[in-house]
Amino acid sequence: MQTVKQAVNKKTLDLMLKVRGNIRVLIKFLPILSFIMPFFILYSLDPSSFEATWKGRTFYLFFLWLVSLELILDWEKIQTNKLGYLRTSLFIIALLLPTIYVVAANYFGLNNVIWDLAERNKVFWAYVTPLSTEYLVFSVLFTLIILLAHGINGLTNYSISVIFLGVIGLIYTIDNIYPYGRFTPFQFLVPTTATLAASVLNLMGYVTSLGFIENNPMLGFVPYLEVSNLQGKTVGFGIAWPCSGIESLIIYAVAIMLFLKRTDISWKYKMLCFIIGAMVTYLINIARIVTIFLIALDYGVNSPQVTWFHNYYGPLYSITWIISYPLIIIGIRALWRKVTNREKV
Repeated sequence: MQTVKQAVNKKTLDLMLKVRGNIRVLIKFLPILSFIMPFFILYSLDPSSFEATWKGRTFYLFFLWLVSLELILDWEKIQTNKLGYLRTSLFIIALLLPTIYVVAANYFGLNNVIWDLAERNKVFWAYVTPLSTEYLVFSVLFTLIILLAHGINGLTNYSISVIFLGVIGLIYTIDNIYPYGRFTPFQFLVPTTATLAASVLNLMGYVTSLGFIENNPMLGFVPYLEVSNLQGKTVGFGIAWPCSGIESLIIYAVAIMLFLKRTDISWKYKMLCFIIGAMVTYLINIARIVTIFLIALDYGVNSPQVTWFHNYYGPLYSITWIISYPLIIIGIRALWRKVTNREKV
């Protein structure tokens, strides 16, 4: 009789442990799942917004990719807190907040309130303020969800994703308030970038003329680059910090520093990785400027092709590299360990 009772207790215990393990696995996935519905609602309302990286929502797709990557890489390190009644209730509410915010913003006039408030405070791109606010709110809500599910240590595991959303929202906010290069701290690299882009175009056989836009109080210290082809067609663009990819360097710096901080390598190797990645990011930005001039020469300055590249494919160059670079570092380290172990054998 005692043996049967022990067997039943063991089965009950095993079942409880299995259920508890499944709950912990589910909790690890819930932070990602909590953003699927709000993103789906936003896509259904404005599909085109997910086709633009600059002042668009394509970055939400990268955010989901980053969260998934961090979850996979740190699966064993991510610990789930014991959720009591109060904490469980708060966690469930936090999971619903992204959807609640999207519904309130788009169906109950919250976005209109934000837009109106921005116009009253003379924000130049007031109509984009709801989008930049959306990024910032999602960053805060994701942080709250991670804190409730995994505690402060969990923020370390999801630090890149949290900062990614926040930085995008901050960059959009700065450009909304200080448009056309008026935020001078971000303009310091633009003249050099414009000069290098002109040099590349000269090497390709185009004639360039680089100056600065003057007598326009709406603009900051903005270089103006004109490019002519052999047929005599000339196109020109003013190059402000968003166009020159300064936002890519900022996103890169934040993402790679957080990644390297979590990597157990020497500080010299970390510095080397950071410098190499920054150089490639900067060169990609120059290539982006060169490409948009080539497209403009073929299709015209105001063509849909130029707009499409400026708003989507151009920023996509840099973001794809920024997200891929940590994987490249991981791959190189894994290959190096494999080669070293073979040599020892």
